[in-house]
Amino acid sequence: MIASLRALYRLLLALPITAWSYGWALAASILLRRWPQRRVREQGRAYRWWSRGLCRVFGVRVRVTGEPPRAPFFLVSNHLSYLDILVLGTQIPCVFVAKAEIDRWPLFGALCRSVNTIFIDRKAKRSLPRVLAEIEIALAAGQGVVIFPEGTSGAGHEVMPFRSPLLDLPARLGYPVHWAALTYRVPEDATPAHLSVTWWGDMPLAPHVGEMLRLPWIEASLAFGPAPIAEPDRKRLAEQLRLEIEARFEPVVERSEIERLLALRESDPASLPRVLVRRS
Repeated sequence: MIASLRALYRLLLALPITAWSYGWALAASILLRRWPQRRVREQGRAYRWWSRGLCRVFGVRVRVTGEPPRAPFFLVSNHLSYLDILVLGTQIPCVFVAKAEIDRWPLFGALCRSVNTIFIDRKAKRSLPRVLAEIEIALAAGQGVVIFPEGTSGAGHEVMPFRSPLLDLPARLGYPVHWAALTYRVPEDATPAHLSVTWWGDMPLAPHVGEMLRLPWIEASLAFGPAPIAEPDRKRLAEQLRLEIEARFEPVVERSEIERLLALRESDPASLPRVLVRRS
């Protein structure tokens, strides 16, 4: 009962914070249209205010090691949850390269558009030149650009292989790429982080958000790398970055537990936690 009330209270607080941030960013895009640098700066303030506000409301404590890069920069991170963009947003001024599906999410998609999120359709390779061009524009405008090269969020037992196409621009220009490693921890007596924080497989969004909002607190550990990596070959660049992140990554869950849940899905799906029920 207490956990459900906590979730409802947090949701009610999150809605006005999101609406205010969206209005702030939208006003900046209209009123400062003729002054691109001021517009981008003001939209960045709105995004950081939103990130910090929601992390506070959701009980997300961000523990940082290492020095965040100064904008403009190009940064890659492992990807575990929709919370990743809030956690990173509390620490660095940036725009994200995100999957196109997010653009269709209620409220969240509109807010992401208002702060210059760059959307990519992973199934349409023809969109890649547009994405690379938008990244180049963002860097030229003095922004940080963050991508998740795994291409999707994982369960938290490993750092998945990195996809290299989005690293073509920094590789081609010799642009050094910063990196960060993310992981999460929740109270021992709460729903495990791989079922309440990391968002993976085909988990339905609404039940998962409900589990996350019920948690007493979430500790997000964010480790920034000591030095960026420059490499002219995008595939080697992707692998070097993955190895660096993997070395600093603290697994959220054991691989054996994820393998057990996947096996259970095939043999006895009725016994799965509700957050793992397949999307229709």
